[in-house]
Amino acid sequence: MASQICLPLSNQTPYYNHYRRSSPKLPSSIPRALSYHSHENNQNPSKDTLLSPLSLTKRSLNSSALALIFIGFLPRNAKASSENDLKLERYTDSEQGFTLLRPSSWIKVEKAGATVLFEEANVGSNNVGVVVNPVRLNSLGEFGTPQFVADKLIQAEKRKESTKDAEVIGVAERPGLRGLQVYEFEYKVDSTRGGMKRILSAAFVASKKLYLLNIAHSDKPESPLDTHTRAVLEEILHSFDATPSA
Repeated sequence: MASQICLPLSNQTPYYNHYRRSSPKLPSSIPRALSYHSHENNQNPSKDTLLSPLSLTKRSLNSSALALIFIGFLPRNAKASSENDLKLERYTDSEQGFTLLRPSSWIKVEKAGATVLFEEANVGSNNVGVVVNPVRLNSLGEFGTPQFVADKLIQAEKRKESTKDAEVIGVAERPGLRGLQVYEFEYKVDSTRGGMKRILSAAFVASKKLYLLNIAHSDKPESPLDTHTRAVLEEILHSFDATPSA
């Protein structure tokens, strides 16, 4: 289920600024201009093991036979993997005044309080949602710095009964349409509802309305978020912006 966040931005909201990571770099998909830093240790997923060409000489035939059986399955596995890759398409709400990329295979569902919500089929805890609310602000800067907003965001998460732990990983700020301030946040939540999750969030204020994007994806120790999926989620995060009509 999509996380809804209400901060005291005129009684609602969340956000964030430049990434403070104790580890080196985030994936190359994040623009360098954001100067992300992280609070969590960088754990780069291990690269897929490359299979060396098999020698089929008489001398090595016996030792290679079993390997050949497994290699015969590789094309099928690769095909299955590619079928599960997330493909993105542009979604624009001209009436509310925002646009973003979203997984084309994810299903649009109705949920109270959400302006729009997309969920992965059969895995509703993996979702992308947007909430639009009126505020008395002209920009996020009037509410506070990205780090200040991130702190408020985590406080709100920790107040939920289902939350066991919540930790900010990174905060960033980037320019949006016509130079508007866009805050971005990354944090992880350990919840009694779905276990460990990775949350990517972005927010901006335009025309006296607060726009909040929330991306939630499972990130459990036994099945951590893979590099490709993370890169796609970051692409969605960076695509969130106002439309000219906003």
